[in-house]
Amino acid sequence: MKKVAVVLAGCGVYDGAEINEAVLSLLCLEQQGAEYQCFAPDREQMHVINHLTGEPAQGETRNVLVEAARIARGNVLPLTDARQDDYDALLVPGGFGAAKNLCNFAVAGADMEVSADFLQLAQAFHQAGKPIGLVCIAPVMAAAICGEGTECTVGNDADVAAAIQSMGAVHLECPVEEARVDRERKLVTTPAYMLAGKVSEAYTGINDCVKEVLALA
Repeated sequence: MKKVAVVLAGCGVYDGAEINEAVLSLLCLEQQGAEYQCFAPDREQMHVINHLTGEPAQGETRNVLVEAARIARGNVLPLTDARQDDYDALLVPGGFGAAKNLCNFAVAGADMEVSADFLQLAQAFHQAGKPIGLVCIAPVMAAAICGEGTECTVGNDADVAAAIQSMGAVHLECPVEEARVDRERKLVTTPAYMLAGKVSEAYTGINDCVKEVLALA
């Protein structure tokens, strides 16, 4: 049975992991016969967003690992505990947390830096020839992880695609129901809620992404 490390960037679309994407990723892994372990960085979020108003919550702080435990029903470990030797693949759901807590793309754009702990883990998977799946906005980190020329998708968002290209990756347009596979670098990406208007649309694309990741493992 294939084992997959899943990295969650908190809990909630605007400041953490997109909950539907995270749950669908875990569901698809189970449906396709894989085991998984969730991980998250043990540090404070970039900020906290009131998901009812969309505005920053003044004076409030939250821990990424503690928040991710909401999604994982408590079964989540610190990112520093993750070892690529123990897993066959890496999967990262999206949500703004991927662009705020795993890297700083949300504020720095194409000048972003990927958090050292996550980058070290992701590059270890890549260097070991193990597949990586990046969902939604997470593919902005593709070139940093897999190198220049990496092919990936966020759907058809022109601004994000331009940033991806300026960072050295190649952006491929993709409908919400599909994934794109860079077979040379074993990277699989899917737009999910960069395009999805319904949970079922996100599910179809994430299911395709998971299927391709497991096939490469």
